[in-house]
Amino acid sequence: MPSINRNIDNMNIQLRALRDDDADSIAKLANNKMIWDNIRDKMPHPYVKKDAESFIDLTKKEDPQVSFGILFENELCGVIGLILQTDVYRKSSEMGYWIGEPYWGKGIATEAVGKIIRYGFEELELERIFAGAYEYNVASMRVLEKNGFIKEGISRKSALKNGQFYDEHKYGKLISD
Repeated sequence: MPSINRNIDNMNIQLRALRDDDADSIAKLANNKMIWDNIRDKMPHPYVKKDAESFIDLTKKEDPQVSFGILFENELCGVIGLILQTDVYRKSSEMGYWIGEPYWGKGIATEAVGKIIRYGFEELELERIFAGAYEYNVASMRVLEKNGFIKEGISRKSALKNGQFYDEHKYGKLISD
């Protein structure tokens, strides 16, 4: 898939397929406990170059492409992706993303989420995209809300992270929203 480009308020934010030469940047940015605290444990911590290389190799096998690097002014600054569902949920997808700490607070996540939503609805013909955020990740909740996601509920103490149980706030967006 070609990159998904758009200039917003003089910010150049793009989504593109990950490349082998992204491994160093991904490892450097993702090896951050503050990022790991907000995502699932499936992503290892500490995060090293070999982890990034393995992840990039997995994304090369995707059909359709659902994982993308987020570029801010042509620099890789994070990763965003969709987890396509199956069976009766086959027109739904879970969305996940992370942004490297040096890029926080710039509106990058909000724009990247908007781009992957358009891709999911227009290219993949999804009906619904959903995402969750741990109770303490107010910034991620705000990103979802800015993109028109509706809070559908709270799964109480459903996530075990860092040895503690946390509520997960569940959000969804329909193509018709």
